[in-house]
Amino acid sequence: MIELARLGKRYGAVAAVEDLSLTVARGELLVLLGGSGSGKTTTLKMVNRLIEPSAGCVRIAGRDTRELAAHALRRGIGYCFQQVGLFPHLSVARNVAITPQLLGWSAPRIAARVDELLNLVELEPSAFRERRPSQLSGGEQQRVGLARALAAEPEVVLLDEPFGALDPLTRDRLQRWFGALRRRLGFTAIFVTHDMVEALALGDRIAVLNRGRLAQVGTPTELLNAPADAYVAELMATPRRQAAIVDRFLASAARAPGA
Repeated sequence: MIELARLGKRYGAVAAVEDLSLTVARGELLVLLGGSGSGKTTTLKMVNRLIEPSAGCVRIAGRDTRELAAHALRRGIGYCFQQVGLFPHLSVARNVAITPQLLGWSAPRIAARVDELLNLVELEPSAFRERRPSQLSGGEQQRVGLARALAAEPEVVLLDEPFGALDPLTRDRLQRWFGALRRRLGFTAIFVTHDMVEALALGDRIAVLNRGRLAQVGTPTELLNAPADAYVAELMATPRRQAAIVDRFLASAARAPGA
Protein backbone atom coordinates (compact mmCIF):
# COMPACT_ATOMS: atom_id res chain seq x y z
CA MET A 1 0.00 0.00 0.00
CA ILE A 2 2.83 2.40 0.90
CA GLU A 3 6.34 2.12 -0.50
CA LEU A 4 9.31 4.27 0.44
CA ALA A 5 12.01 3.76 -2.18
CA ARG A 6 15.54 4.94 -1.28
CA LEU A 7 14.00 7.98 0.37
CA GLY A 8 16.29 10.76 1.54
CA LYS A 9 16.17 14.28 2.93
CA ARG A 10 19.17 16.55 3.29
CA TYR A 11 19.48 20.01 4.77
CA GLY A 12 22.72 21.26 3.29
CA ALA A 13 25.43 18.84 4.39
CA VAL A 14 23.20 17.23 7.03
CA ALA A 15 21.26 14.08 6.14
CA ALA A 16 18.02 13.90 8.16
CA VAL A 17 16.97 10.71 6.33
CA GLU A 18 19.22 8.66 4.06
CA ASP A 19 18.56 5.80 1.64
CA LEU A 20 15.42 4.61 3.43
CA SER A 21 13.40 1.81 1.82
CA LEU A 22 10.27 0.42 3.51
CA THR A 23 6.92 -1.06 2.56
CA VAL A 24 3.65 -0.99 4.49
CA ALA A 25 1.07 -3.61 3.52
CA ARG A 26 -2.60 -2.77 3.16
CA GLY A 27 -4.22 -2.76 6.61
CA GLU A 28 -0.87 -2.82 8.45
CA LEU A 29 0.31 -0.44 11.15
CA LEU A 30 4.03 0.27 10.86
CA VAL A 31 5.65 2.06 13.78
CA LEU A 32 8.61 4.36 13.15
CA LEU A 33 10.65 4.15 16.36
CA GLY A 34 13.76 6.02 17.42
CA GLY A 35 15.14 8.80 19.55
CA SER A 36 15.10 12.53 18.87
CA GLY A 37 16.77 13.36 15.58
CA SER A 38 16.42 9.84 14.19
CA GLY A 39 14.36 11.01 11.20
CA LYS A 40 10.95 9.66 12.22
CA THR A 41 8.85 12.78 11.74
CA THR A 42 10.78 13.85 8.64
CA THR A 43 10.02 10.47 7.09
CA LEU A 44 6.34 10.68 8.01
CA LYS A 45 6.01 14.17 6.53
CA MET A 46 7.62 13.05 3.28
CA VAL A 47 4.79 10.54 2.84
CA ASN A 48 2.20 13.32 2.51
CA ARG A 49 4.69 15.85 1.11
CA LEU A 50 4.63 18.28 3.99
CA ILE A 51 8.36 17.85 3.42
CA GLU A 52 9.64 17.22 -0.10
CA PRO A 53 12.25 14.45 -0.43
CA SER A 54 15.74 15.25 -1.63
CA ALA A 55 16.07 11.74 -3.10
CA GLY A 56 13.96 8.67 -3.77
CA CYS A 57 10.19 8.53 -3.91
CA VAL A 58 7.02 7.54 -2.10
CA ARG A 59 4.35 5.39 -3.78
CA ILE A 60 0.84 4.89 -2.42
CA ALA A 61 -1.21 2.12 -4.02
CA GLY A 62 1.49 1.93 -6.70
CA ARG A 63 1.31 5.61 -7.65
CA ASP A 64 4.20 8.03 -7.19
CA THR A 65 2.94 10.77 -4.88
CA ARG A 66 4.73 13.38 -7.02
CA GLU A 67 2.10 12.76 -9.72
CA LEU A 68 -0.51 14.46 -7.53
CA ALA A 69 -0.75 18.06 -6.41
CA ALA A 70 0.38 18.20 -2.79
CA HIS A 71 -2.96 19.53 -1.51
CA ALA A 72 -4.89 16.80 -3.35
CA LEU A 73 -2.58 14.14 -1.93
CA ARG A 74 -3.06 15.39 1.65
CA ARG A 75 -6.84 15.48 1.37
CA GLY A 76 -6.77 11.74 0.73
CA ILE A 77 -4.49 10.92 3.69
CA GLY A 78 -5.52 11.18 7.34
CA TYR A 79 -3.02 13.05 9.50
CA CYS A 80 -3.04 13.18 13.31
CA PHE A 81 -0.30 14.63 15.48
CA GLN A 82 0.62 15.36 19.08
CA GLN A 83 -0.37 19.03 19.18
CA VAL A 84 -3.79 18.07 17.72
CA GLY A 85 -4.04 21.40 15.85
CA LEU A 86 -7.78 21.92 16.25
CA PHE A 87 -8.97 25.34 15.13
CA PRO A 88 -9.91 27.07 18.41
CA HIS A 89 -12.58 29.30 16.85
CA LEU A 90 -14.46 26.38 15.29
CA SER A 91 -16.79 23.90 16.94
CA VAL A 92 -15.93 20.22 17.20
CA ALA A 93 -18.28 19.46 14.30
CA ARG A 94 -16.75 22.10 12.04
CA ASN A 95 -13.23 20.93 12.88
CA VAL A 96 -14.11 17.37 11.88
CA ALA A 97 -15.90 18.57 8.73
CA ILE A 98 -12.99 20.54 7.25
CA THR A 99 -11.65 17.96 4.77
CA PRO A 100 -15.06 16.74 3.53
CA GLN A 101 -15.99 20.39 2.91
CA LEU A 102 -12.80 20.91 0.89
CA LEU A 103 -13.68 17.80 -1.11
CA GLY A 104 -17.10 19.22 -1.93
CA TRP A 105 -19.28 16.80 0.03
CA SER A 106 -22.93 17.81 0.45
CA ALA A 107 -24.06 19.29 3.76
CA PRO A 108 -26.26 16.30 4.71
CA ARG A 109 -23.44 13.86 3.95
CA ILE A 110 -21.00 15.90 6.04
CA ALA A 111 -23.41 16.15 8.98
CA ALA A 112 -24.01 12.41 8.92
CA ARG A 113 -20.26 11.70 8.71
CA VAL A 114 -19.48 14.03 11.64
CA ASP A 115 -22.02 12.28 13.87
CA GLU A 116 -20.80 8.86 12.71
CA LEU A 117 -17.21 9.75 13.60
CA LEU A 118 -18.03 11.29 16.96
CA ASN A 119 -19.85 8.10 17.86
CA LEU A 120 -16.88 6.10 16.58
CA VAL A 121 -14.43 7.94 18.85
CA GLU A 122 -16.91 7.66 21.74
CA LEU A 123 -17.91 11.32 21.99
CA GLU A 124 -21.70 11.64 22.10
CA PRO A 125 -22.59 13.96 19.17
CA SER A 126 -25.39 15.79 20.99
CA ALA A 127 -23.00 16.61 23.85
CA PHE A 128 -19.84 17.41 21.86
CA ARG A 129 -20.87 18.62 18.39
CA GLU A 130 -21.07 22.32 19.30
CA ARG A 131 -18.29 22.49 21.88
CA ARG A 132 -15.11 24.45 21.23
CA PRO A 133 -11.69 22.82 21.66
CA SER A 134 -11.07 24.85 24.84
CA GLN A 135 -14.01 23.04 26.43
CA LEU A 136 -12.44 19.60 25.91
CA SER A 137 -9.95 17.60 27.93
CA GLY A 138 -6.65 16.58 26.34
CA GLY A 139 -7.94 13.10 25.65
CA GLU A 140 -11.15 14.45 24.11
CA GLN A 141 -9.18 16.83 21.89
CA GLN A 142 -7.04 13.94 20.68
CA ARG A 143 -10.15 11.91 19.84
CA VAL A 144 -11.52 14.83 17.83
CA GLY A 145 -8.16 15.08 16.07
CA LEU A 146 -8.38 11.43 15.11
CA ALA A 147 -12.00 11.86 13.97
CA ARG A 148 -10.86 14.71 11.73
CA ALA A 149 -8.06 12.53 10.32
CA LEU A 150 -10.63 9.85 9.44
CA ALA A 151 -13.30 12.24 8.15
CA ALA A 152 -12.79 11.70 4.42
CA GLU A 153 -12.60 7.91 4.77
CA PRO A 154 -8.87 7.69 3.98
CA GLU A 155 -7.18 4.38 3.29
CA VAL A 156 -3.92 5.75 4.74
CA VAL A 157 -3.51 7.46 8.12
CA LEU A 158 -0.31 9.06 9.44
CA LEU A 159 0.11 9.60 13.18
CA ASP A 160 2.95 11.60 14.73
CA GLU A 161 3.17 10.84 18.47
CA PRO A 162 -0.58 11.49 18.85
CA PHE A 163 -0.68 10.46 22.53
CA GLY A 164 2.68 11.88 23.61
CA ALA A 165 1.32 14.93 25.46
CA LEU A 166 -1.28 13.04 27.49
CA ASP A 167 -1.08 11.90 31.11
CA PRO A 168 -0.16 8.21 31.57
CA LEU A 169 -3.68 6.97 32.39
CA THR A 170 -5.30 8.79 29.46
CA ARG A 171 -2.49 7.71 27.17
CA ASP A 172 -2.86 4.04 28.10
CA ARG A 173 -6.64 4.20 27.66
CA LEU A 174 -6.38 5.85 24.24
CA GLN A 175 -3.67 3.44 23.07
CA ARG A 176 -5.92 0.47 23.84
CA TRP A 177 -8.93 2.19 22.31
CA PHE A 178 -6.99 3.16 19.17
CA GLY A 179 -5.66 -0.37 18.68
CA ALA A 180 -9.20 -1.76 18.74
CA LEU A 181 -10.46 1.00 16.44
CA ARG A 182 -7.77 0.37 13.83
CA ARG A 183 -8.46 -3.35 13.78
CA ARG A 184 -12.15 -2.59 13.30
CA LEU A 185 -11.66 -0.09 10.44
CA GLY A 186 -8.68 -1.77 8.78
CA PHE A 187 -6.90 1.35 7.53
CA THR A 188 -3.19 1.38 6.70
CA ALA A 189 -1.13 3.48 9.12
CA ILE A 190 2.34 4.77 9.90
CA PHE A 191 2.71 5.68 13.58
CA VAL A 192 5.66 7.68 14.90
CA THR A 193 6.76 7.28 18.51
CA HIS A 194 9.87 7.31 20.69
CA ASP A 195 8.10 5.17 23.30
CA MET A 196 9.20 1.53 23.08
CA VAL A 197 6.23 0.14 25.02
CA GLU A 198 3.80 2.03 22.77
CA ALA A 199 5.59 0.68 19.69
CA LEU A 200 5.41 -2.90 20.96
CA ALA A 201 1.75 -2.56 21.94
CA LEU A 202 0.46 -1.03 18.70
CA GLY A 203 2.75 -2.03 15.85
CA ASP A 204 2.27 -4.93 13.47
CA ARG A 205 5.89 -4.19 12.55
CA ILE A 206 8.41 -1.70 13.88
CA ALA A 207 11.02 0.17 11.84
CA VAL A 208 13.84 1.44 14.04
CA LEU A 209 15.58 4.56 12.74
CA ASN A 210 18.96 5.74 13.96
CA ARG A 211 20.47 8.98 12.67
CA GLY A 212 18.29 8.92 9.60
CA ARG A 213 19.03 5.36 8.59
CA LEU A 214 17.04 2.16 8.99
CA ALA A 215 18.58 0.04 11.74
CA GLN A 216 16.04 -2.81 11.65
CA VAL A 217 12.48 -3.59 10.68
CA GLY A 218 10.46 -6.51 11.98
CA THR A 219 7.65 -7.65 14.21
CA PRO A 220 7.80 -6.76 17.92
CA THR A 221 8.80 -10.35 18.70
CA GLU A 222 11.59 -10.29 16.11
CA LEU A 223 13.05 -7.08 17.50
CA LEU A 224 12.86 -8.30 21.09
CA ASN A 225 14.41 -11.69 20.33
CA ALA A 226 16.94 -10.79 17.64
CA PRO A 227 17.96 -7.11 17.69
CA ALA A 228 20.15 -6.29 14.69
CA ASP A 229 22.66 -4.10 16.53
CA ALA A 230 23.53 -2.54 19.87
CA TYR A 231 21.21 0.44 19.32
CA VAL A 232 18.16 -1.73 18.74
CA ALA A 233 19.16 -3.97 21.65
CA GLU A 234 19.30 -0.97 23.98
CA LEU A 235 15.88 0.24 22.83
CA MET A 236 14.38 -3.18 23.43
CA ALA A 237 16.06 -3.42 26.85
CA THR A 238 13.96 -0.52 28.14
CA PRO A 239 10.57 -2.31 28.20
CA ARG A 240 12.30 -5.41 29.61
CA ARG A 241 13.70 -3.34 32.51
CA GLN A 242 10.32 -1.73 33.12
CA ALA A 243 8.59 -5.11 33.13
CA ALA A 244 11.17 -6.51 35.55
CA ILE A 245 10.60 -3.63 37.98
CA VAL A 246 6.84 -4.19 37.91
CA ASP A 247 7.32 -7.94 38.37
CA ARG A 248 9.49 -7.33 41.47
CA PHE A 249 6.87 -5.08 43.03
CA LEU A 250 4.10 -7.56 42.26
CA ALA A 251 6.11 -10.40 43.78
CA SER A 252 6.85 -8.31 46.87
CA ALA A 253 3.18 -7.39 47.24
CA ALA A 254 2.17 -11.04 46.94
CA ARG A 255 4.56 -11.97 49.80
CA ALA A 256 3.37 -9.16 52.06
CA PRO A 257 1.32 -10.13 55.17
CA GLY A 258 -2.38 -10.17 54.41
CA ALA A 259 -1.85 -10.39 50.68
